[in-house]
Amino acid sequence: MTPAELDARIVRYGDLIPCKTAFIDAHTPGSDQKENFTIIGGGVSESADQHVHIKDTPGFNIGAAGQPPKCRNSLHSHRTAEVFFVLKGRWRFFWGRHGKAGEVVLEEGDIFNIPTGIFRGFENIGTDYGMIMAILGGDDAGGGVLWAPEVITDAKDHGLVLAETGKLYDTKRGQALPDGVSPMPLLGDDILARMPEPSAGEVVPTYVARYWDMMALSSDKPAPVIGAEAMLVDKPGFEVDFISHRTPGEGLQTLDCHHILMPMRGHWKITMDGQDRVLNPGDTCAVPPGVPHDMTPSMSGEASMFRVRNTDDPAGPTWVG
Repeated sequence: MTPAELDARIVRYGDLIPCKTAFIDAHTPGSDQKENFTIIGGGVSESADQHVHIKDTPGFNIGAAGQPPKCRNSLHSHRTAEVFFVLKGRWRFFWGRHGKAGEVVLEEGDIFNIPTGIFRGFENIGTDYGMIMAILGGDDAGGGVLWAPEVITDAKDHGLVLAETGKLYDTKRGQALPDGVSPMPLLGDDILARMPEPSAGEVVPTYVARYWDMMALSSDKPAPVIGAEAMLVDKPGFEVDFISHRTPGEGLQTLDCHHILMPMRGHWKITMDGQDRVLNPGDTCAVPPGVPHDMTPSMSGEASMFRVRNTDDPAGPTWVG
């Protein structure tokens, strides 16, 4: 691996390129200031304007959402995993047909494996610009987003139309659906009636992990966060674990799966194929299979990172054992 090849596998937080027209609610008041980032894989953006930093997918996608205070992402659903951890700020996640079945507030470092098949949204309730990092299951991220019907109808009033192909058209920019292409149909009442409405008591204990709990559990080995035998039990086609400055070093290792390293706090020296780089919070590093690598905090003090690894499990609905 040449130095240039190594650098091409690292996406720096400061180099992230946002898209402000990624989804159908991009013009809807209350959601019109959000920014979407596609870091690894094509993600689920509906806009041709979306920049993709690393196109090859390891069986899942990595992305991010940045929003100013009081900005929210509209109610939607996914067929595969959608996992968020809070990099910056304070966020409220809510779910249910009208977003009122339950909610939870996440602080920096907390992670949420949102169950598939339920409508969900999120809002920056902090005082500054916030950022959440995302993991989406599957190479094609489940084939796209399922929007609540009112999101699609509201968007049309503000100039955005979603085609049945999943592509977004902006009538304010003179765009129109091509001949023979119909608008995305609204979800029917029969489908909506079957969508779960779990309470916070059903969701939070099973699908949310708190930062300081993960710090405590990473004192003698990496803490398993998402996996068949992890804090959050699931088999979404990837596993997530948590490494901190308290975790004993694993030493140089060569594995047959993809590793995605996502620092949360502190600075980490990454050695890959004999070359060193320093990763900072918000950076993303893709380690391919078969490449010797190691990581260790490069400075004293608090340091933590999430590590995502692909598995042979198929991407699909949340696994319930």
